[in-house]
Formats: sequence, C-alpha cells, structure tokens
Amino acid sequence: MEYRWRYQDAQGRDVAGPDVMFADQSEAEEWLSNEWRDLPDAGVEQVTLLNSGTEVYGPMSLRPAQ
Repeated sequence: MEYRWRYQDAQGRDVAGPDVMFADQSEAEEWLSNEWRDLPDAGVEQVTLLNSGTEVYGPMSLRPAQ
C-alpha cells in the first residue's frame, strides 16, 4: 500500500503539488502537518488522502475556518 495526497484548488480541480509517497497513513499525515502552510502559495487549497488511489478522506481545506 502507498499513501499520497491529491492537491486541488478551491474549485476542486487537481493542481500540481509535491509528488511524495508514504508507507502508511500516519507518515502521510505527519508530513502534511509539517508542510501544509506552504501549499497554498503553490495554488493548493485542499487535499485528499489517497491509499493506492482510493480516497481515505477529504477534501480537506488548508485555509483557516472563517
């Protein structure tokens, strides 16, 4: 199994983001907790966690709740 993040803009369209694979869910979540602040600068507004292409959860906004 491999985990990765799908990156999307505010309208839900896929956008480019870091192409990083993770061995397990906790590793993927730890990476995101360290990197999420930089992703909006690259046009990423929301992310979805994938496990071998299947959605685990998301989309999850990277913007603070208003």
